[in-house]
Amino acid sequence: MADRKIRVRFAPSPTGPLHIGGVRTALYNYLFAKHHGGTFILRIEDTDQTRYVDGAEDYIMDSLEWAGIKVDEGVREGGPFAPYRQSDRKEIYHRYADELIRKGDAYYAFDPADELERLRQEYESHGETFNYGCNSRMNMCNSLTMTAGEVEKRIASGEHYVVRYRMPENEDIHFSDLIRGDIVVNTSTLDDKVLYKSDGMPTYHLANIVDDHLMEISHVIRGEEWLPSLPLHVMLYRSFGWEAPLFAHLPLLLKPTGKGKLSKRDGDKMGFPVFPLYWPYGETASGYREEGYFPEAFVNMLALLGWNPGTEQEIFTMDELIAAFTIDRVGKSGSRFDPDKAKWFNARYFHMKSDEELADLFMPQVREKGFSPDRATLVRIVSLVKERAAFVKDLWHEADFFFMAPESYDQNVVQKRWTADSTGQMLSLREKVAGVHPFTAEVLEQSVKEWITSMGYNTGAILNLFRLLLVGASRGPHLFDIAAIIGREETLSRLDNGMVRLS
Repeated sequence: MADRKIRVRFAPSPTGPLHIGGVRTALYNYLFAKHHGGTFILRIEDTDQTRYVDGAEDYIMDSLEWAGIKVDEGVREGGPFAPYRQSDRKEIYHRYADELIRKGDAYYAFDPADELERLRQEYESHGETFNYGCNSRMNMCNSLTMTAGEVEKRIASGEHYVVRYRMPENEDIHFSDLIRGDIVVNTSTLDDKVLYKSDGMPTYHLANIVDDHLMEISHVIRGEEWLPSLPLHVMLYRSFGWEAPLFAHLPLLLKPTGKGKLSKRDGDKMGFPVFPLYWPYGETASGYREEGYFPEAFVNMLALLGWNPGTEQEIFTMDELIAAFTIDRVGKSGSRFDPDKAKWFNARYFHMKSDEELADLFMPQVREKGFSPDRATLVRIVSLVKERAAFVKDLWHEADFFFMAPESYDQNVVQKRWTADSTGQMLSLREKVAGVHPFTAEVLEQSVKEWITSMGYNTGAILNLFRLLLVGASRGPHLFDIAAIIGREETLSRLDNGMVRLS
């Protein structure tokens, strides 16, 4: 194994939207491959055609592309081991199923589905679980209990069958996991899994093993839900006489409560996405991209859900993640998803962006509202309000008063600040503001504060009234910056409107 090139794959099934747990699996594979100068492969495992969902395959590829997880070999990219979609590889699997049958490591089974269901229910009625394996297969309808002629006749007549793996009886299988260490499983506890069906499609187990071998996969890094399948996969490698890859089974992403696997229902209930992109088919679902998350923040957050860099560092670029990532620092226990921490990551990346970058991202939203400020003005506005935001979509709430005069006034502020003297004070302020030249924040502030002192007014009271008339509430950045940006005429207009409506 030490001499083998590092080749890893992410192999999702296109049965619906890609969960963020799946994105994390892809990310860890990608980081591992790039850390070792290896190859990251995307293989679409669509052998279960009954669960195939149109659009899901493109959704998977678009999600990885948005997250910055670059595929080296795949359906779109091609590569030396194409095709990378399992339904395009159907003819490959049949001969490997035949090889296992010839070796005696697999057999044909003709048991009708209703008979298997009857047996399951019968066992359940006694509090037991039916297991099609070493303790039951000699009582079933299969090629182990039939003559070769009868088997051939059934196949020739087009009768439905499956090929099952023949699990050895009472043998301890020893295997190792890079995260969980050495594991031993006795074969008598395992069933004879279906590998191939008469419709010409393999199951996950056969196709997965064959493709991993043919694509020269060196490490299989996948979710812990596949851990129960590992004994079978190890046995299949042994049956074929192939060198097995090294395995690493990643811990689950847990609900924010820490109990149970993170699901779409949790996101719906608590108001956060569990998918990378908006899912537009059937039961639609929100996505991190559409919620305004930066892909770098999303990836950084995911990387630290299960992997510990061994330092206090929390903010990583993709290149830094690649340099730091090692499998031995992936934990065994599940990682609790924290939606507030996800927002914290986005806020960090948001504040690391320049005012110019944020202004360019904010401009489409401002134009959608019907305004067309010049870029320099918008850059200035963003510089004043960005500390109060964590997402680009937050900027409008923090900056709307730069574009629109108040249509209403915060009644709590009005009751607290507006007195019988306020109209007279604001008329006098208006006169002062009208004569300020040049109309910059610095000159305006100096002039107004000198006027307040000369009049003997309370500075806080006057400035709070001034803000109320300009903004409509007690919010926003430095008052004189607001006035300077909206300009003299708009400032005077808002003072006039406010006095009329509040007097």
